[in-house]
Amino acid sequence: MPDHTRPPEKRVTIYDVAVEADVSPSTVSRAFSRPSRVNSGTAERVRQVAERLGYRTNPLPRALSTSRTRMIALVIADITNPVYAGIVRGAQETAMHDEYTTVLIDAQESDRVERAAIERTMSTVDGIVLASSRMSDSAIRMFAKQRPVVVLNRAVADVPCVVTDNPRGVRRAAEHLGELGHDHITYVAGPQASWPNGIRWRSLLEAGMELEIRVRQIGPFSPTIEGGERAAEELRARPATAVLAFNDQMAIGLIRGLTRMGIDVPGEVSVVGFDNTLAADIVTPGLTTVAAPFYAEGSAATRHLLTMIEGAPGHTGRPMVLPVRLVVRHSTAARDRNAGRPRPWVRQPPALAARLPPSSGAVTTP
Repeated sequence: MPDHTRPPEKRVTIYDVAVEADVSPSTVSRAFSRPSRVNSGTAERVRQVAERLGYRTNPLPRALSTSRTRMIALVIADITNPVYAGIVRGAQETAMHDEYTTVLIDAQESDRVERAAIERTMSTVDGIVLASSRMSDSAIRMFAKQRPVVVLNRAVADVPCVVTDNPRGVRRAAEHLGELGHDHITYVAGPQASWPNGIRWRSLLEAGMELEIRVRQIGPFSPTIEGGERAAEELRARPATAVLAFNDQMAIGLIRGLTRMGIDVPGEVSVVGFDNTLAADIVTPGLTTVAAPFYAEGSAATRHLLTMIEGAPGHTGRPMVLPVRLVVRHSTAARDRNAGRPRPWVRQPPALAARLPPSSGAVTTP
């Protein structure tokens, strides 16, 4: 039972911290609200004293006095998609370093859900990071006029953007398949509203012309394992020896679907994914894929957003482009030239012949 005879503990105030740290109360306040305006050594001493005394800032009065909540929103297209794990971690750790809290919003691959969620959250956050937004450019620019906004995985005019080098990644994938003797690549498309999907298809068209490789597109399909399995059914009607999938999840679903039909990967079909998620190194055969720096994306976008919140100019005229690399595993192999054109695929039980070893020993190329 509580001891009602003991007097309540005295709450540590900003003045207690100021006396102990030998600074003014206003310096203590700035050390927490605007640390960039306080000498780094002084700010660190204030934080150490505050922690030792048990002082805790009250975010509500601070928000009222500065018109800041020290909260940012991170909007992702689909929380079940593993590519967002690195983006979320990079954004959250960068925000925490500057004592900001990250509010995560799952748009569920819907521009309507995304827009409604942002409208509800707008008044409570200082800025927004949009990762793979499905909204129109005009809607994004409208929100950017109300709060600092940084866009990930998409280029929007007049809004700061961070993207990966999709054209370079597609080019390396096409070169790799061409070196293996494949003269025809099928692209398994993702969502039509996805900006990277359009960029990857156009980049493959350009690479095909330069490398003298024929290309075609099937889809769109859902960017999931199930979507990849449905793509395998469509490929059955139009066989191919080489496939580039919109993302790793679709590529993994494609391998599962082909294997179920008795089609050997990579013996009969080479498959390349995009993203280099954790599953790419676990699936059998290991997935050859274009690796994107998702942690760096989330971190760079958040860092830029925080500088905008502090008053720095946002738009630099061009998106920030981060490099990619091709990770070669066992889902791609040389085309058997003696086999000629791809044979019609007939559904049969999966072969029990010995398969290639698992995905250890991946080779990475820039």
